[in-house]
Amino acid sequence: MRYLNSIFAAFVALVLFSTPLVAQIKALDGLFEELADPGFKGWEEVEQKIWSEWSHSGSPAMDLLLERGRAAMENGDWEAAIEHLTALTDHAPDFAEGWNARATAYYQAGQYGPSLSDIRRTLALEPRHFGAISGLAMILEELGQPEAALKAYREVLAIHPNQPNLKEKIERLDKEVGGTAL
Repeated sequence: MRYLNSIFAAFVALVLFSTPLVAQIKALDGLFEELADPGFKGWEEVEQKIWSEWSHSGSPAMDLLLERGRAAMENGDWEAAIEHLTALTDHAPDFAEGWNARATAYYQAGQYGPSLSDIRRTLALEPRHFGAISGLAMILEELGQPEAALKAYREVLAIHPNQPNLKEKIERLDKEVGGTAL
């Protein structure tokens, strides 16, 4: 029986650790390590690679829904974007970028409640999602919560210190809430 349990455990480990998701997580770990270096000159390329990794669900059909949702957003058609992205989140509930994209569409449509809900879901699936955290900070600022927005921007700083205009936003909010500058 022990022998069968060992074989089963080895089989499960082989299946789990050879999946595309595990490969994606390993690739992202290395990219985030590079991105966290404040002096890293190639941060823009690494940022693009991260967005590219985030945009692949593992299913061509789900990737197509993401593309359609993003295209609708580019055209300012928030209703169509939300429809496509809702279909995506319904069919791929563990795909963080689907939730993030829909959060963006809701934000653009002025629907902060649903946007915040989708940001929470995004961050539950991918806590390093600097785009979602930045979106959270923007909403918190607009809702008149500068302390919470400042905290969110500082979280982004720890993940992506080279993000454009980030230090300026932190300094501005730091002055507004009466803290100390960076």
